[in-house]
Parts: sequence; structure tokens; C-alpha cells
Amino acid sequence: MPSPVRYLAGLNAGRTVLWCYLIWYLVVLVRYFDPSPALWLTSVGLAGIIGLALYMNVARSGLKRVTLEFWPTVRLFLTPLCVSSFAALVKGKSFVLVFSPRWEENAIGVGLCAAFVVVVYATKAIARRSQ
Repeated sequence: MPSPVRYLAGLNAGRTVLWCYLIWYLVVLVRYFDPSPALWLTSVGLAGIIGLALYMNVARSGLKRVTLEFWPTVRLFLTPLCVSSFAALVKGKSFVLVFSPRWEENAIGVGLCAAFVVVVYATKAIARRSQ
């Protein structure tokens, strides 16, 4: 089985949801992209500060140190980058929570997430049959 297929077949529900979050963010990013260096430098700075705090909270604040894998560590820094840039990109655009005032944009995000979930579950079904 090719590596991307194996990856999709191995996705658990939590990681599937995280991919949907990323898909939603990318839909908004494409629609409302702002090339302002100030926006992106602020978002990167916040991602570094908050990502480090999250990392210390997860890996270093308990009685036992926890060793995180590479991608979970990346997500600790990527999440605040996406959150802060998302907030800056949609400021003043009449969003309600994370939803666009334009139904078409919401439909694109929901549709892409649904398509991704269908692909994941189809890949899982194919992998089960091939075993």
C-alpha cells in the first residue's frame, strides 16, 4: 500500500478532526489572505511564545517528563499560528465564531472536510479488505 494511503487508513478520529480544522483554516486563508508582514510576524511571534508554553505544559510541567513525537510538537506551534492569523484575517469581516457571513464559503469548507472524511473512511475500508 502506498505511504499516503497507509497514512490515511491509519488516521484516528482525533487526527481526522485536526485535518478538518486545517482544511477550514486554508479555505479562509485562501479567501482572505493578507500579505501584511506585520500580521504574519505577529502571528509567528505568538506561535513561538504560545507554542513554547504549550510544549512546556505538555512535556515538562508534570512530575514525569514526556517525550513528544515530531508532529505533535509541530502542532503545538502550528495551532497558535493558525489561530492568531485566522483572527487577524477575519477581523471586521462579520464572521460569527469561525463561520463566514457568506454561505458559499461555509459550504466550501464543510464540503472539503466532508470529502476528506469520506476519503479517510474509504481508505480504511479498502485497507481492511486487503488484509
